[in-house]
Amino acid sequence: MENQTQQQYDRVIAQCRTLFLAKTHDYGTAWRILRLPSITDQLYIKAQRIRSIQEKGTQLVADGVEDEFVAIVNYCVIALMQQGLPIDAPLDLEAAAVARAYDEQVAENRLLLFAKNHDYGEAWRQMRIESITDIILMKLHRTKQIEDLGGQTKVSEGVEANYRDMLNYAVFVLIKMGSGD
Repeated sequence: MENQTQQQYDRVIAQCRTLFLAKTHDYGTAWRILRLPSITDQLYIKAQRIRSIQEKGTQLVADGVEDEFVAIVNYCVIALMQQGLPIDAPLDLEAAAVARAYDEQVAENRLLLFAKNHDYGEAWRQMRIESITDIILMKLHRTKQIEDLGGQTKVSEGVEANYRDMLNYAVFVLIKMGSGD
């Protein structure tokens, strides 16, 4: 099962990466203007839309739920890249540097995924997509609270851990939806 998960994970990430780099070509690194709380809010909008569609059973805007989970993956990577950049980093980054940073963050997340998969025994495969959506929303509320506390927590792992978990949960959903096949 682990080898299958690795292959599916890599295929999903490759699809997300392709879209991200195409948007980088079209928009440059406009995302650099966003502060972490703004990225968190953008993630919240995406996750809340998914939940709304799940609850209503219909949608009026063409972008599907799968597209929103891809966006969650990519916004989480943006948050991780943004968090790792120095304060004085330029707004405009070279596409090659962005691709490298994307790959570095995803590689770190991949290691986390397989460590957790080992310990949890791929429990995510038995979860409902709606439950994973709720977990992502919960992690967003946690992230917002940590941001509101200025990062001064007593026991939390911090915002980075939440971004990494949300990224992996979104990949799980995309695998469950067939994107990793």
